[in-house]
Amino acid sequence: MPRQVRLDAPGTLHHVVIRGTEKRRIVDDEKDRQNFVKRLGDLATETETKIYAWSLMTNHAHLLLRSGPLGLPKFMRRFLTGYAVTYNLRHLRHGHLFQNRYHSIVCDEEVYFRELVRHIHLNPLRAHLVRSLSELDRYPWCGHAVLMGRVKYSWQDPGYVLSWFGRREGEARRAYRRYVVEGVAQGRRPELVGGGMVRSYGG
Repeated sequence: MPRQVRLDAPGTLHHVVIRGTEKRRIVDDEKDRQNFVKRLGDLATETETKIYAWSLMTNHAHLLLRSGPLGLPKFMRRFLTGYAVTYNLRHLRHGHLFQNRYHSIVCDEEVYFRELVRHIHLNPLRAHLVRSLSELDRYPWCGHAVLMGRVKYSWQDPGYVLSWFGRREGEARRAYRRYVVEGVAQGRRPELVGGGMVRSYGG
C-alpha cells in the first residue's frame, strides 16, 4: 500500500479557520487586532510560513498559508496559545478562547488558489465590517488592502498572489480587483470550506 501524503508536511497549502469558542469574540478592540496581526506576522517571518490571504473578523479569522519548515501544527499552537494568553490577561478572563483551536483544509492550489484568496478577502464586506469595496481596499485587518498597495505588512506575500493575475504589478492588481468585484455577486461559497478539499486536523 503506498504511503499517504502527510497533510501537515511543510510546503502544504492550507485554508485555516480559527473560531472563538461558542462563537464568542476573539478580538474586542483595535489593540486586540494589532496584537493578533503582529503575532501572526512575527511568527510567520520567524518560521518562514507564507501568508497569501487573511481576514480577521470579530469572532473568527481566515488564513491562506503555505506551511514552513516548522509545519502547521507547531506554528498554529505557538500563535494561538501566545495570543490567547495575552488576550485573557488583558481582559481578565480565564478558559479557552478558541473553539477546537482551529480547522485546516488542505487545498488543491491549481484549482482553488485564486478562489480562496477572493473568498477570504471578501469576508469583511459580506459581514458588513466595511460598507463598500472602496473601504475594503483600505481596511487594515484583511490582506486585500495589501494586495491593493494601500497597507503594508512585510510578512504577507502579495507578489505571489498577484503573479496569478498578470506579469506586471499594476496590470495584475487591476485584474485581481476585477476578479474580486465579480465575486461579490456570487455570495457565500460553501464548497470553498470543504467540498473538493481535504480536512486535515483541528490542532
